[in-house]
Amino acid sequence: MYNYLDFEKPVADLEGQILELKKLAEAGEAVDVADEISRLEKRSKDALSEIYRALTPWQKAQVARHPDRPHCMDYVNALFTEFTPLAGDRAFGEDEAVIAGFARFNGESVAVIGQEKGNDTQSRLRHNFGMARPEGYRKAVRVMELADRFGIKVVSLVDTTGAYPGIGAEERGQAEAIARSTSVSLGLKVPNIAVVIGEGGSGGAIAIATANHVYMLEHAIYSVISPEGAASILWRDTARAKDAATNMKITAQDLAGMKIIDRIIAEPLGGAHRGPEETIRAVGEQIEKGFAELGAGNMDYREHRREKFLAIGRSL
Repeated sequence: MYNYLDFEKPVADLEGQILELKKLAEAGEAVDVADEISRLEKRSKDALSEIYRALTPWQKAQVARHPDRPHCMDYVNALFTEFTPLAGDRAFGEDEAVIAGFARFNGESVAVIGQEKGNDTQSRLRHNFGMARPEGYRKAVRVMELADRFGIKVVSLVDTTGAYPGIGAEERGQAEAIARSTSVSLGLKVPNIAVVIGEGGSGGAIAIATANHVYMLEHAIYSVISPEGAASILWRDTARAKDAATNMKITAQDLAGMKIIDRIIAEPLGGAHRGPEETIRAVGEQIEKGFAELGAGNMDYREHRREKFLAIGRSL
């Protein structure tokens, strides 16, 4: 059974009935239920399709935050081989909110950087819910600089509500660390690709998402601040997060229309959490295509990024 979101209640009811009928059939307490199960499965699929065809920005935010959605390490384990993580920023300590290291992608060496939220209480606490401290961004810088030195492509997997706003993080230079990571991303002489796999929140996301190509999953979100944070500032009422989500243009479709991202990666019907293997495979295929496109251009990757991000300001 899935963890159903509030707006998925019609589907939850139908799939609950299907599960009950299957259990009765297995226990021998019901016969000839196959036709009824097929009918309910069709109704469930139709209901799911109808719901996901017209998701509001706030509903997309809920899908992007779904606890069963595949996270950074799910992609790393499925798409890359020989992954060797690096720990620590060589200045203060280790930050497990940021996963960074080197691996092979289709047999070729790549650097991998991503934010990991965790998938249960223990791992979420260990990874600080994907909210990085300064040492996490300095670790990312360390890996990017190594990749640049040795001519290794960089892949970033973005999934964070934003950088950690704690007092200790601010005292250790959170803003400087984010700015430095963004600057290094912009200055790489090698190609880099970023994929927003869940939430892309504020500078905490931009720090590793300033790439030649930026992709988003269909139901991911990317914003300067969370809808709740925006509602708190604009209306002093977090209950108006739905209004903020709509006005902020945070969806992949909005951002593609404004040419802030380069491509939308389709998710299975019902979101990535309903088909994690299919989603991860689609992301891998798009990363492969992206590097092929960048490699075919024989370009200056720094100049490409410069023009890409300056064009956003010129066109809006």
